[in-house]
Amino acid sequence: MPSINQRGGFLFFDFRFRGRRCREYTKLPDTSANRRKMASVLKRIEKDTEAGTFDYAYYFPSSPMVERFRDQTEGARPVGSLGKRVGQGSPTTPQFRDFADDWKRNKAVEWRQSYRDSVELILRKHLLPTFGDVPLEAIDRQSVLDFRTALAGGGEGGGRARSPATVNRVIGILSMVMDEAAYSHGITNPCRSLKRLRIKKTDIQPFTVDEVQLLINTVRTDYTDYLTVRFFTGLRSAEANGLKWEYVDFDRREIRIRETLVNGRTEYTKTDGSQREIHMSQPVFDALKRMETRTQAISEYVFCTRNGLPIDNHNFVARVWKPLLRHLGLKDRRPYQMRHTCATLWLAAGENPEWIARQLGHTSTQMLFQTYSRFVPNLTRQDGSAFDRMVSGVFNGGMTDKPTDPSPEGDHRHG
Repeated sequence: MPSINQRGGFLFFDFRFRGRRCREYTKLPDTSANRRKMASVLKRIEKDTEAGTFDYAYYFPSSPMVERFRDQTEGARPVGSLGKRVGQGSPTTPQFRDFADDWKRNKAVEWRQSYRDSVELILRKHLLPTFGDVPLEAIDRQSVLDFRTALAGGGEGGGRARSPATVNRVIGILSMVMDEAAYSHGITNPCRSLKRLRIKKTDIQPFTVDEVQLLINTVRTDYTDYLTVRFFTGLRSAEANGLKWEYVDFDRREIRIRETLVNGRTEYTKTDGSQREIHMSQPVFDALKRMETRTQAISEYVFCTRNGLPIDNHNFVARVWKPLLRHLGLKDRRPYQMRHTCATLWLAAGENPEWIARQLGHTSTQMLFQTYSRFVPNLTRQDGSAFDRMVSGVFNGGMTDKPTDPSPEGDHRHG
């Protein structure tokens, strides 16, 4: 029975060929990832052996067993999933590791830095440990299916289960590499026609108007205006944290979205459609005017620390957002729900869907209706005035004046 065993902490293949027991040792440490990788190779060895096409030199070119079996395997060729014969003795295509490195270098000029980091992580953590030393032509559909199953936490090796979204991202990068390999080396992409795993639809959880007012009135005083802008503009975290004063136009009452802040770096927006102008409702106008007196002299960023640095989102979530929700007894939610809240408030105010879509940075109303269908009433307005009147009503009677720090780095109390 073919198996994968270990000696001295390193793995080796143990199988029979032509009635002889064969052991082929590797320098791979005994880890679950390496066992999965070798198991995929062992399956191909078994298939080639059963088909009579197993070529010892193809799989183990430096093994002393190659000479012993050379006469017996003369004329045999390993047959890949393409159904075409590949050359004897050595692969006709480069290893996945080398090809992926060239692919990444050539494609990087098309990507934002944050996406480059994501691709690099997926390659290093998932793809190279499994396929790094495998020739491109030897990566077949079955090995990809086995790999996907292992990622999802299935298979004999078990292991931590990744979410369907993560699995789809990893297989997506693998497919991109293999697409280029297909173009360059005339092989077939084994990921082609592979269905994406179904991702469970998550229900949005917007805050009510009363909860919005409670959050704004209770949050640390140095974050009052930050929450006001987030709740009433629909800005994403990266857009709000990367907002610079040069993109705030008080005369036109517009916020121009041109850049984002990702992992401490200012970058172009996620898509071209995210480049947009957002109308300032009166509460947003007033909040930005207050911020102007606090941060414009010390930083190019609207929302910043007392040292002029932009807000770090992880720090905001851990030290401000989550404690605030716990303090108020509200259900734990991502800050992204502020964006969902704004969209639902716009809809509740009766604003035109096309206007709302533009404010959110959507290229069409399709996503708007898909995401917020249960919040869509009969809509008539199209200029933002209905929403302006509604959110201004939240502040009727005026907000309680609070002492403010020069930046979002004041005390850590909740109001």
